[in-house]
Amino acid sequence: MRSPQPHRSGGDTQQHFQSTVSVQKLKRFNSLILVFRFAAFCFSLASAVFMLTNSRGSDSLHWYNFDAFRYVFAANAIVAIYSLFEMAASVWEISRNATLFPEICQVWFDFGHDQVFAYLLLSANTAGTELARTLKDTCTDNKAFCVQSDIAIVLGFAGFLFLGISSLFSGFRVVCFIINGSRFYV
Repeated sequence: MRSPQPHRSGGDTQQHFQSTVSVQKLKRFNSLILVFRFAAFCFSLASAVFMLTNSRGSDSLHWYNFDAFRYVFAANAIVAIYSLFEMAASVWEISRNATLFPEICQVWFDFGHDQVFAYLLLSANTAGTELARTLKDTCTDNKAFCVQSDIAIVLGFAGFLFLGISSLFSGFRVVCFIINGSRFYV
């Protein structure tokens, strides 16, 4: 076995060794992140679909006539697409044991986008909740419209919850990267 070659600047190279236990911990951690990203994807997609299909005939209420409901649909659709991308990146990382982007970019990309999209979902679903509360008087005539709007908003809040948990995990990875110089906590 060859010894590590010194850098041209004269310094020794450092080799990083990982035990099989630390590799297993890392795969479990990445799998846990994948599960939460999958849950965020499912709930956001379901919320967008529920809002998209919330129309009852030509003379009744339509979701696209309300700005807040359009915001709920758009935010959940964007988060579903983002979560799909992040799930693919997580599968890539688990299978290849490497990040899709360079490690520093991947860590900050995940954390920054998780934060932005979590706040986007929170604000959209809060706006949708306020509109749904003001439409309670109208709901006597269009009960199905209001119930389906409420379901879409609740699903959006569930998507926010799982995206928020993913954001905590990606924040943990950022802290590990700052402290250790690697996204790994071992």
